[in-house]
Amino acid sequence: MLLLDQLKRQLHFEDTPKRIISLVPSQTELLVDLGLEASIVGVTKFCVHPKHLRKSKAIVGGTKQIKVEKIKALQPDIILCNKEENSKEIIEELEFITPVHISDIYNLDDCYELINMYGALFRVEDKASALIENIQNEHADFQLKIKDKKHLKVAYFIWKNPWMIAASETFIGCMLEEACFQNVFENAKRYPEIDLNNERLKQADMIFLSSEPYPFKERHISDLKLQFPEKTIKIVDGELFSWYGSRLLKSFDYFESLYT
Repeated sequence: MLLLDQLKRQLHFEDTPKRIISLVPSQTELLVDLGLEASIVGVTKFCVHPKHLRKSKAIVGGTKQIKVEKIKALQPDIILCNKEENSKEIIEELEFITPVHISDIYNLDDCYELINMYGALFRVEDKASALIENIQNEHADFQLKIKDKKHLKVAYFIWKNPWMIAASETFIGCMLEEACFQNVFENAKRYPEIDLNNERLKQADMIFLSSEPYPFKERHISDLKLQFPEKTIKIVDGELFSWYGSRLLKSFDYFESLYT
């Protein structure tokens, strides 16, 4: 069996991979929702959905640091990685153990492509197709519900000390657009550091403080309110803006709630 990953790298398999290690939390959850939990042998300490998984599967490190010998001992047939989450050095080290499938996600079409890839790779095509259809239906319903809403200008913070925001060429940036928000930093790229006196920030109607990777709390809202008393400032669920895969089923209802 010959398949491509999202970097167009070829992977060869004599049979369907049965022992899976996932180094990306959103992809781990996707595997479970595709009915593949029994095939998972290793996950990261950040694979928090479903909650019981870290008790029943081997923990092989994080997304940036891995336990190579533990991974070898698990004898995986495949390791699932992501271009942004896992470093080139990690991936090169893992390729000496077993084939590595790399995802590369910037938009919803990339998400659908990855789900279809997993469907073909693990022979769960019907479940993958059904999941994509359900996500697309949720997306379409959301668009109908908010089609007459004003497109509010937002700034989306992912970090503090230094302050960092999500701009273009990111999945978060894509999801802000899908949620019909206008990212005031859409002309910047990736995750730039900014100063709170930034002119673009002053244009925002709302400031979003993501629940991850930096754990923003209510006290941070109070601090920012001193400088931006006229703006709406909210802590938002970072998973629903940045996790691709089956968590997208919950994203669009959540986006609707942000308008109330």
